[in-house]
Amino acid sequence: MRDPQELYAWDPAGLARADEAVGGAHSAGLVLIYHFEGFIDAGETGAQLTEQLLEGRSATTVARFDHDRLVDYRARRPAMTFRRDRWSAYDTPELVVRLVHDATHQPFLLLSGPEPDVEWESFSAAVRQIVERLRVRLAVTFHGIPMGVPHTRPVGLTPHGNRADLIAGHRGVFDEAQVPGSAAALVELRLSEAGRDVVGVAAHVPHYIARSRYPDAALVVLEAVTAATGLVLPEAAHALRTRALKTQDEIESELAEGDSELVAVVRGLEQQYDAIAGATTRGSLVAEPVDLPSADELGEVFERFLAEHEDGDGDR
Repeated sequence: MRDPQELYAWDPAGLARADEAVGGAHSAGLVLIYHFEGFIDAGETGAQLTEQLLEGRSATTVARFDHDRLVDYRARRPAMTFRRDRWSAYDTPELVVRLVHDATHQPFLLLSGPEPDVEWESFSAAVRQIVERLRVRLAVTFHGIPMGVPHTRPVGLTPHGNRADLIAGHRGVFDEAQVPGSAAALVELRLSEAGRDVVGVAAHVPHYIARSRYPDAALVVLEAVTAATGLVLPEAAHALRTRALKTQDEIESELAEGDSELVAVVRGLEQQYDAIAGATTRGSLVAEPVDLPSADELGEVFERFLAEHEDGDGDR
């Protein structure tokens, strides 16, 4: 493995501000929040929350990763602008650590950008170096996962990491499962192995709207993150709550238009949810059989619903 320090460069001014934010030797340290684009993120849960963490706030770049080494451009081609007779702009990928402040001016770090396509081990080691250099006390990550749950019930969470106890009132769904890996998951694993405190949150997003924005999931994740970290982010919560109400109204309007198959799916999921966990909590998603359409029928209904929903969702 090559020297992880070759993967990133400190911004001198940003590093100085981060050092100042950390404070003296007895400081509790900073929180690092991280989310990468490109892996499973049902309902755009992590993407929405990351956007809200930066919305309306001044952010100082502390460190910048070498995107030329980490991003496969042919897999995710950056946008370029062509104007009249020439190329005029290039949307440079950015994988950056920023210093941000909450509503009480409490500082925290945000690492975001495209998920690295290569050198995951070196990247994880580089994040560990940054965590140690900036005296990070807790690293937090989040995303959404598609689940067989209805939109009419509270969003469930699966907490993970060696500080999952910080996400109160939720328990894991699986005893053990082997799934495709991600850079975020490997960072969590390597930080945990190094004795650093880490916590992750996976929001359960109804699988029939997993490809559309689902603000309810981002809102519940935000509430869990603020409870675990002590950050105060009322503007983000207000924005997500407003969007969540609008999205719920749109879904209910779609159901009211009389798509009997989709209504049957939702009602069946409600019965399954209530049989397993009641109306307020989520546990194992294995329940007594209920009369649901087949997988092929579900797929057709979901695809049609998503297409109609996305066509009418012009102002996300």
